Amino acid sequence: MSALRQIWDDVAGLWSLVVGLKVTGTCFVRDQVTVHYPRNEVDNLESFRGPIELVESPDDPAKPRCIACMTCASICPHECITVVRKKHAKTEEGADKKEGESVKGEVKKKVSKEPVRFTYDYTRCCLCGFCVENCPAHSIRFSNRGYLAGFDKNAFIFDLLEKFGDKRRGSG
Repeated sequence: MSALRQIWDDVAGLWSLVVGLKVTGTCFVRDQVTVHYPRNEVDNLESFRGPIELVESPDDPAKPRCIACMTCASICPHECITVVRKKHAKTEEGADKKEGESVKGEVKKKVSKEPVRFTYDYTRCCLCGFCVENCPAHSIRFSNRGYLAGFDKNAFIFDLLEKFGDKRRGSG
């Protein structure tokens, strides 16, 4: 009985080998799906969901549309966004007043609605899109940068204000 069982196992093993070779053969003769980077590149990356980027202001393309409301940083489940607002000097008249009171004749300074620093850690991002969906100013979008490579983890921590130039870096 054991000899018959051994023959049956050998036939079954050969059958699974034939089935496996059939699958391999059909995939071998099909058209390629994989792009062999860097020899070839994908032409259309418009639907690619890459790292986030800041949107330019419609009034001034040298400024981001971001109003530094901190919604993106607070809603991010992996805390990969860090936003720092511009700090303001306190008024002299307001230094000795209690919270909630207003001093007559005091000039209230307009709160700046622009970030001084906006960093994004792509290594921690799960590309959930909560920051893009919940931004009240619609200042964040997914980029279509699909060709990112680096030797160090820190190469994927992006300063999103960098594309707007160094002239914004005066205060902070």
